[in-house]
Amino acid sequence: MAIPLVILLICKLLSLFSQICYATTDTITKGQPLPDDGNTLLSKDGTFELGFFNPGSSNNRYVGIWYKNIVVKTVVWIANRDNPIRNNSSKLVISQDGNLVLLSQNESLIWTTNASSSEVSSSSPIVQLLDTGNLVIKDGNDKESVFLWQSFDYPCDTLLPGMKFGWDLRTGLNRRLTSWKSWDDPSSGDFTWGVEIGSNPDIVMWKGNVEYFRTGPYTGNMFSGVYGPRNNPLYDYKFVNNKDEVYYQYTLKNSSVITMIVMNQTLYLRHRLTWIPEAKSWTVYQSLPRDSCDVYNTCGPNGNCIIAGSPICQCLDGFEPKSPQQWNVMDWRQGCVRSEEWSCGVKNKDGFRRFASMKLPNTTFSWVNESMTLEECRAKCLENCSCKAYSNLDTRGGGNGCSIWVGDLVDLRVIESGQDLYVRMATSDMDGKHEHRRKVVLVVSTIASLVLVMLVAFCIYMIKKIYKGKTKTRMSREDKDEGRQEDLELPFFDLATIVNATNNFSIENKLGEGGFGPVYKAWRLWKEGTPERLTDAHLANSCNISEVIRCIQISLLCLQHHPDDRPNMTSVVVMLTSENALHEPKEPGFLIRRVSNEGEQSSNRQTSSFNEVSISLLNAR
Repeated sequence: MAIPLVILLICKLLSLFSQICYATTDTITKGQPLPDDGNTLLSKDGTFELGFFNPGSSNNRYVGIWYKNIVVKTVVWIANRDNPIRNNSSKLVISQDGNLVLLSQNESLIWTTNASSSEVSSSSPIVQLLDTGNLVIKDGNDKESVFLWQSFDYPCDTLLPGMKFGWDLRTGLNRRLTSWKSWDDPSSGDFTWGVEIGSNPDIVMWKGNVEYFRTGPYTGNMFSGVYGPRNNPLYDYKFVNNKDEVYYQYTLKNSSVITMIVMNQTLYLRHRLTWIPEAKSWTVYQSLPRDSCDVYNTCGPNGNCIIAGSPICQCLDGFEPKSPQQWNVMDWRQGCVRSEEWSCGVKNKDGFRRFASMKLPNTTFSWVNESMTLEECRAKCLENCSCKAYSNLDTRGGGNGCSIWVGDLVDLRVIESGQDLYVRMATSDMDGKHEHRRKVVLVVSTIASLVLVMLVAFCIYMIKKIYKGKTKTRMSREDKDEGRQEDLELPFFDLATIVNATNNFSIENKLGEGGFGPVYKAWRLWKEGTPERLTDAHLANSCNISEVIRCIQISLLCLQHHPDDRPNMTSVVVMLTSENALHEPKEPGFLIRRVSNEGEQSSNRQTSSFNEVSISLLNAR
């Protein structure tokens, strides 16, 4: 009796030892299947685990992969998501043809990797769960063998680091994400995300068959419609587009970080989640779409979505609502049409306007060339009457390559990560670079005048400070605007003092000349109602007169006598970049007037001149 008991005890111990060893393995072999009895596969570093599970409150059983050491069970891949198991009597085995299959209790097929016999042909195939979360079939006799099949090629709703998201053009394999239907139903939902291939690929989300969001084309550094820092602390990414493959992929900068991309059908958002160990929870790092302008084609064809605008949808300059009635009730689906007659190739009826910081239009009807310059791209667009816009294909290194759009411009928005888009207009003088040059000339001229005036004022202030207390004359005059008297102190210097201060009028001490004449001339022309006469003759035919007059008016406002009447630099910038109504300027503070000397008898009054200079001092905040 003792011998049979010993044998039975040894068998029990061997069985227990086998189960313990099996529970920590990362491999399935032909002779060692994985039954639904609580056993799992565990990747070598312990990050990922594969086994049978029930999602949420569901009674259905699935084979899935999840993070082993995260307390909130997070499933990243499911084998039989659309064909659940009704009991716990199934098992995973390697079939005779080398595929991994899921069999029911009666040996009927529930799921298979379905690789062709040529793809998985091996004398000793094994299934292994890698540290990346990738489940692979490979040749067990060849440690360096390529994968005969891998779960990374068949993602569910989650994109892990290292996964390729997109197309293998050689085999026609399309790797795309599809959401769960709900938190306890992992079957395929109607919220999907994938790469749309074409002349200039886009990454697109769909609600069913309706396009919901797109990233915009990749411009060398980032996607034109997705704002985010290129250099972030979590991950690096790349977008590959060649004759063999078109895919997006990200890799971690720090292996201790846990981050993933997940499709959420409940909210219809694509989340990037990051695990916070201290809080024992996932946090949302980024969500797409991020606002109303991200939703596909919110403003209709040729409509521009500006999230800070009111309303957010506006027609591009040179366009008007196709249906004003619908547009006014914020139904923007019909978009915009040209507001002026356009004639292809006709002088003064065919040109371009530059729109900055734009998400590039839908690329379905576009043409690209990688070697063209921007000027060559413009010329190419002008040759084709169907061309509606153009831009650089790649923004790196100052820009290169050419993208051309035909037909309506769809899904436009203003965004920080956007780029210059040149839209075809009805008049040639709308070319963005010419308009920009005119504005630069006007702004620079105005600023130069202000700097000159400030320099003269500063020199006077310094002289006053040096010789303060030597000679002072107090004068007063009535303030016409505020109805009060104010005292002004200006120094007077004799000839000897000036000769000494200027080193006998040395040329080395000369600061400039003609400081006050232009100010007086500008004011006189303004009072006469002809300020445009101040415009340089070289600018007469290339500038907008209304913009010139506006710049002169702003300059005069900057020269007001009282500081309260002068705009600060923030207000000046707003004035120069908007069309808001401006205050009417008063007489500039630098004009010379005749006043009576205070304190003399009326019969002996003499007239003298003084310069009403006001000094603005800058103090640190």
